Amino acid sequence: MGQTARVSAIAWTAAGSLVAWLWLLLCQGFFWRTDVRLPPRTEPDAWPSVCVVVPARDEATVLPASLPSLLAQDYPGRAEVFLVDDGSTDGTGALARELARRHGGLPLTVDSPGEPPPGWTGKLWAVRHGIGLARAREPEYLLLTDADIAHAPDSLRALVAAARTGGFDVVSQMARLRVQSHWERLVVPAFVYFFAQLYPFRRIGRRGARTAAAAGGCVLLRADAAERARIPEAVRHAVIDDVAIARAVRESGGRLWLGLADRVDSVRPYPRLHDLWRMVSRSAYAQLRHSPLLLAGTVAGLALVYLVPPVAFVAGAAAEDTAAAVLGLSAWLVMAGTYLPMLRYYGVAAWFAVLLPFTAFLYLLMTVDSAVQHYRGRGAAWKGRTYARPDAVPDEG
Repeated sequence: MGQTARVSAIAWTAAGSLVAWLWLLLCQGFFWRTDVRLPPRTEPDAWPSVCVVVPARDEATVLPASLPSLLAQDYPGRAEVFLVDDGSTDGTGALARELARRHGGLPLTVDSPGEPPPGWTGKLWAVRHGIGLARAREPEYLLLTDADIAHAPDSLRALVAAARTGGFDVVSQMARLRVQSHWERLVVPAFVYFFAQLYPFRRIGRRGARTAAAAGGCVLLRADAAERARIPEAVRHAVIDDVAIARAVRESGGRLWLGLADRVDSVRPYPRLHDLWRMVSRSAYAQLRHSPLLLAGTVAGLALVYLVPPVAFVAGAAAEDTAAAVLGLSAWLVMAGTYLPMLRYYGVAAWFAVLLPFTAFLYLLMTVDSAVQHYRGRGAAWKGRTYARPDAVPDEG
């Protein structure tokens, strides 16, 4: 009798997971589709001026593959690049100047802001410095892009045309991350998949939408919208700066667009699981607003949605509980089906879709580890710099 009750509970739990997947499939902004690319656009008669701001900290290994692509932008209007050397110890600034001398192209200014004061994350302090330098040129647009992002020659042109045509204050593209190592193929597509599940791209571009997000590697921002939203001062505490910037622009009345990139690529390698673990865990708990309640809900949700289907299928088959096995397998198949478009986008073999529960389990552990690091007082860490916990930082008003 006890075994029957236990198997019945598994079947009911699997049914709950299947219902959750059917809701995600149909009601979560079709997050699983990968056809949200730059919207239709026409080239303006007069091209606005643009300043490109690149915060860089110890990026000498990736700059040769990324910075020349920015300098080589085929942009008809006035454009200039400002690289902010954020306390690098590997010669990032000198290398950037050498690359500009060697490759030519758009004008490049390299400067350093010094150490950030209390209340600022290092990257946003560097962005603030770069925006300050750029404002002297009075640009109509700012392109905020990371030092590991390589742009196709027409990238800036396409971003500006999309922003002008659609009337968007922010046009952001989720750069295509590298998927060469085994761990990259296992973890990276899921990273973008989970992000899209939290922030469905289709909802972000709608007028009046409440969902706000951007992808920090490639954010084109109207300069007047940045001033209106007090960027970056209004988000100076943020570890997840791209989402915070998008939210600030949305709250000030701006329009956003976010989609997947075709020709904007990250060149940063993540060859080991440790590298990917650090990338996720440094900001996962910040995403949950450092809330133990949200952490518990996230762990429970991940378990129900991603872990229950394979467990129910295996346990149901072993116990000859047909209902549990069928419901678990059905939920697993829906899950895998929603993941296939992202795998195709990244050129990863389709069979990785059946491993999504295992990948989700890794993300669950990364999220818990992020919380553990937070409560050990280490805060978020990035590029050798540890940020204080938000409640330990004085507010500068």
